[in-house]
Amino acid sequence: RDQVRETKRARILWAMAQAAGDQGPDLVSVTQVIAIAGVSRKTFYELFEDRNDCLLAAVERATTLATEDASEAYAPDGRWVERLRAGLLALLEFFDSEPRLARLCVIHSAIAGQAVVAYRREALSKLADIVDEGRVSARRQPSPLTSEAVVGGVLTIVQSRLQQPRSEPLSALINPLMSFIALPYLGARAASIELSRPLPAPATPRAQMIIPDPLEGVEMRLTYRTMSVLSAIAAQPRLSNRDIGIRAGVTDQGQMSKLLGRLAQLGLIVNRGRGQVNGASNAWELTARGRKIERSVRHASLGEGDREPAAG
Repeated sequence: RDQVRETKRARILWAMAQAAGDQGPDLVSVTQVIAIAGVSRKTFYELFEDRNDCLLAAVERATTLATEDASEAYAPDGRWVERLRAGLLALLEFFDSEPRLARLCVIHSAIAGQAVVAYRREALSKLADIVDEGRVSARRQPSPLTSEAVVGGVLTIVQSRLQQPRSEPLSALINPLMSFIALPYLGARAASIELSRPLPAPATPRAQMIIPDPLEGVEMRLTYRTMSVLSAIAAQPRLSNRDIGIRAGVTDQGQMSKLLGRLAQLGLIVNRGRGQVNGASNAWELTARGRKIERSVRHASLGEGDREPAAG
């Protein structure tokens, strides 16, 4: 049941990110969010206090995902300017791949209520602390306020680009932005070098939304019973109707047969057995689509730091 609850929460956050990123948080209503997410109003209020609580959670999640990419690229070793360049490039590439989340994090979070604005202020303060590390290697000691001014300037430029029809990706800004950042810390020569560096190759587009809808394209209502059946088949493929019912807690074999038939019609499971021919049992397996759904729902219920390791 926790898996179902967390998956519904993930769907609501996904829906809020889509709606707020497209039209701005002020115009988003709970009615719109639950319509996009495909959940009831009762479910929404079981998971969130109100619209603003949901919006804050969506901004927090989007910001976390963006900073994860940047933090991974910002290696602990090496020159400050190189580390900062790698982190900034990863952040810009994230924004290029997720324009709705970019607008939510950069533009809409500034006008989305006190809680969101406070969270935004804290995130920008952390970025300023990273930039301020440049004072250690600076040729001259700039003001401690320099890092705040630099972050504010970069943010203004990115925000301006996000508000305009774009003919080039944000990642194309990496050289002028790094020149702007390096100037007060490393001087004009270093800024000139950053401005003329070769541009990186375009990043490979992401295959999916970063805040995904686990059931995108599947016309089904997620229930505890449905997830129990998918989990049972995932744990031990080629089970019979009866064995799946035992593991999923479904005692009525008529209901079990109907549910399995419905999942088969949706392309989530496939029968590898001979059915009732010569008295043989069914043998159900998840399809590739079924494995993706089961895995997405299972991962949605895992907390940060508890993700299962990737195969291989």
